[in-house]
Amino acid sequence: MPDSSDSALEQAIVDLLARRAPDATICPSEAARAIGGASWRPLMEPARAAARRLVDAGTIEVTQGGQVIDPSTARGPIRLRRRTGEP
Repeated sequence: MPDSSDSALEQAIVDLLARRAPDATICPSEAARAIGGASWRPLMEPARAAARRLVDAGTIEVTQGGQVIDPSTARGPIRLRRRTGEP
């Protein structure tokens, strides 16, 4: 069950993406930094979990190498973007 920092991370992702071009991406670390400030590193996995919840809600997509991927199996660097619809 998400707690208040989880909700804050979800909101940070949505807010950061809203300030970018529709096809722009962000790194989950940007949301972690927005919430955690100088102590952002422990928030990296919670930020990725927040991204997975937003994918499940149909709000965003997770990409790797420019391709939409399943965030539950992602390993390594990922990017987040607003959902663009079905291919």
